[in-house]
Amino acid sequence: MRSLYLFSLLQCLTIISSSAQKVTISGYISDVATGEMLINANVYAPVHQSGNISNVYGFYSVTLPAGDISLQYSFVGYEKQEIKLNTLKDTVLNVSLKLAGELDEIVVRANKSKVERTQMSMVEIQSAQLQKLPVLFGEPDVLKVIQLLPGVQSGAEGTSGIYVRGGGPDQNLFLLDGVPVYNASHLFGFFSVFNPSAVKTVKLYKGGFPARFGGRLSSVVDIRMKEGNFKEFKGEVSVGLISSRFSFEGPIVKDKTSFIVSGRRTYVDILAQPAFAIANKQDSEGNVKAGYYFYDLNAKINHKFSDRSRLYLSTYMGRDKAYSKEDYYYVNDHTRFDEKYDMGIGWGNITSALRWNYVYNPKLFSNATLTYSRYNFDVKERYKDVSTKDDSFSEDYFQYLSGINDVTTQFDFDYYPGGGHSIKFGASNIWHKFKPGVNHERSQNFSTDPQLNKVDTTYGNANVSAMEFSAFIEDNYKISPKFQVNLGLHFSMFHVQNTTYKSLQPRVSLRYLVNDRLSFKASYAKMSQYIHLLSSSTVSLPTDLWLPATANVKPQNSHQFAFGTSLKLAKGYDFTAEAFYKTMDNLIEYKEGSSFSGVSKEWESKIETGEGWSYGAEFLLEKNIGKTTGWIGYTLSWANRKFENLNFGETFPAKYDRRHDLSLALTHKFSDKFDIGLTWVYGTGNAVTLGVQKYPSMLPKQSYYFGSSGESAITYYDGRNGYRMPSYHRMDISMNFHKQKKRGVRTWSLGLYNAYSRQNPFYLYWGHQGTSGYNQQGYYFENSKPALKQVSLFPVLPSVSYTFKF
Repeated sequence: MRSLYLFSLLQCLTIISSSAQKVTISGYISDVATGEMLINANVYAPVHQSGNISNVYGFYSVTLPAGDISLQYSFVGYEKQEIKLNTLKDTVLNVSLKLAGELDEIVVRANKSKVERTQMSMVEIQSAQLQKLPVLFGEPDVLKVIQLLPGVQSGAEGTSGIYVRGGGPDQNLFLLDGVPVYNASHLFGFFSVFNPSAVKTVKLYKGGFPARFGGRLSSVVDIRMKEGNFKEFKGEVSVGLISSRFSFEGPIVKDKTSFIVSGRRTYVDILAQPAFAIANKQDSEGNVKAGYYFYDLNAKINHKFSDRSRLYLSTYMGRDKAYSKEDYYYVNDHTRFDEKYDMGIGWGNITSALRWNYVYNPKLFSNATLTYSRYNFDVKERYKDVSTKDDSFSEDYFQYLSGINDVTTQFDFDYYPGGGHSIKFGASNIWHKFKPGVNHERSQNFSTDPQLNKVDTTYGNANVSAMEFSAFIEDNYKISPKFQVNLGLHFSMFHVQNTTYKSLQPRVSLRYLVNDRLSFKASYAKMSQYIHLLSSSTVSLPTDLWLPATANVKPQNSHQFAFGTSLKLAKGYDFTAEAFYKTMDNLIEYKEGSSFSGVSKEWESKIETGEGWSYGAEFLLEKNIGKTTGWIGYTLSWANRKFENLNFGETFPAKYDRRHDLSLALTHKFSDKFDIGLTWVYGTGNAVTLGVQKYPSMLPKQSYYFGSSGESAITYYDGRNGYRMPSYHRMDISMNFHKQKKRGVRTWSLGLYNAYSRQNPFYLYWGHQGTSGYNQQGYYFENSKPALKQVSLFPVLPSVSYTFKF
């Protein structure tokens, strides 16, 4: 009897112990067809009402009571998979999901909805969306799509620069596989450097920044490249009006090692050569050759040692080149002279990353990274005149160089302790080398002795080396089923010119879930930025200089508050609304009349320092399920600046302050053979500085502009950025025709940029309108008055491209 009692007691204790015991299920979530890891895939245990999402490498971890467990794995566009298991110990469970046949059948909860998510002010864009929406010249472009989102302003007509919540172009951190890209523009800002064939996902953070991000004030654009197909060889080739691109991927060792390589190049320079050839035939004494091109090349290798250890090596290189070459000859005093003139402008990026993932245990995931990033810009101009009689020559040579080099080591960890916590922490160190701008000039007059009449000199700004260290910790903690918080702390330190700047940056995001259809959110983030972009133009030009904070120029800082709500209106419809307020200090601008040229003076003496602030509200209505998908976004905002020595110390609008901004982006799939895309945008005109009156001056005429009366005049400006350009609006349309071929899918894409040919302003200038000429008496007369005129870039532009995927 006593033994039976002890046995029953032991059995009860075992049952109690097993019910209290916790186990951790972890692994990777991937695409069943390609082996690509799925980022932010959802893992959910409905019985326990607990779950998690996969990280940027597809790894997940959930801790649940031991025993019978049912897990649901899901991701947008993929069929949901449910796995049941009974376990009393930690288990590694890798899951592969299959693409859904029809998006109409996908349940709205296929991924963690915006209502449930703690993160606010973040938008994610999938690669498929980039391919369907119409863009300039038919070239899919990451930043063109981002410009369609609320809170993001575009720059001038056609440019790919972005201005987020009142910030400047230098305040956006572009990360390509975790590596900073300093100049994200091709073709003087009309295209971005991100080849859509190589892009996997894009995340834009406008506020509520997680603690793992730092170094910029306004936004983070986190772009992840594809990893390569582990199962079979795949490819894509596309030919358009101004460029062609390709992408090839496949296994090196099936299910162990994969690769992907993507490239793109424009051929405007090649297409333009026949025109130059015709011109050269008409001028037998000379030869002219000019052109412009850019190229991109992405490559990545991914090797899986085991379920615990993976290695990635990725690289990007891209460059723009504009050039002009002229050869002429002339005869003087029976001697022939050959003239040669060369001019070139080039700029480009190189990034490389070596990263190693290692799973220490089911709850601790690590990532170690070594990266290199380089951006440089150079201008060369050379004129040479050679005498064929004695080989004597005259030469003028000029070169300007600037850039920035970074080497970074970084360690990140994801820790899943259970109990509603998901913790990230890590540290990084960046070695910067800034090249603010160096001029090299060389000249020589005609002489047979190369040492006579020769000048060879170099001048400009000295290179600046700096070290930037940062560390962070953040905890995404589910306090209760309704209340969730992301708490974080980011610490950074910047050492330059025997000066050390330190910054402690708290971050917090809160979410209160009213029900499964409605939530309210709030966030606060302090950000610090130790680099500046000194810009002299409203267009994205490579002459913009990346410069460090120094002993005399302090780092930029910002504080941003945001409040918002997420509402699930119906199946497939989501609505978000956010209000924000942001302050910024230690912003820099050129002094009046200064520019990147003339750098014989130190750049620090050519700038002014001031402050800025912005505030507004953003609204986004999305439809993400069905044959018709897309969004409508609207932004109401203000962005202001104040500099003690600019605009007489009075507040003025920021360059891209835009009161109203409205965007519509839609795609509709009629069938597997035909789909269309449409975008329409409207925005308040950009702020510009214009003269409003002219006054006679007693100063010498040659120092000033001559009016029609022949008198010198002084222009009066009514405040910095005190005039508004006409409003901007434009509609773009694209059509895609698909056909299944024996070896793949062929797609013809037709598009119209600026479909109703709106003449949007690129810049404004003062001219004259009226009549002039000679009267019957032979006297010249002029009956005109000043008139404000505009220059527009693009009328309606058709495009066509051919793509083949196999």
